[in-house]
Amino acid sequence: MRIRVVAATAAAGALAVLAAVPAHATEYSSALKIKGVQYDAPGRDSNSCSTGNTKNEYLTIRNFSARTTVNLKGYVVKDKVGNKYTFSHNHYLQPGDYVKLRGGRGTESDSKNVAYRNNCNFIWNNDKDTIYLYKSSGAHADTHAYTKASNDRDGNGYVTFHG
Repeated sequence: MRIRVVAATAAAGALAVLAAVPAHATEYSSALKIKGVQYDAPGRDSNSCSTGNTKNEYLTIRNFSARTTVNLKGYVVKDKVGNKYTFSHNHYLQPGDYVKLRGGRGTESDSKNVAYRNNCNFIWNNDKDTIYLYKSSGAHADTHAYTKASNDRDGNGYVTFHG
């Protein structure tokens, strides 16, 4: 009798652990993960480089490693239809550090934790999209899909994946 109670308790614990895993994330073995995305820039969307708001659309990538510094050079960010950005310069993320990949014009800066796509067109769709992060080797680092209706409950245009 005691064996059955222990087995049932263990099975219930295993089911609770499985239920806690988010369904929308695809986990890969990588220190770098997509922390969140401002997919809908505040204000009226405008692709104008001089007066537009594409710089307010950004993707945050964080180094979740406890010890390893990662160089972003060669990493690729893509959306579902194939729009992509490749980090072409050395950009080092210390453990716990992050970078915001923004639309619009600018330069990569380790000290300001920012990289610009140097493209004034929006990359992330305002209703739904999928974000892919690839290592410089071509291997997947992280992938997330979002929909405005399901993932942005407060309607602020920002979705968090790894908090």
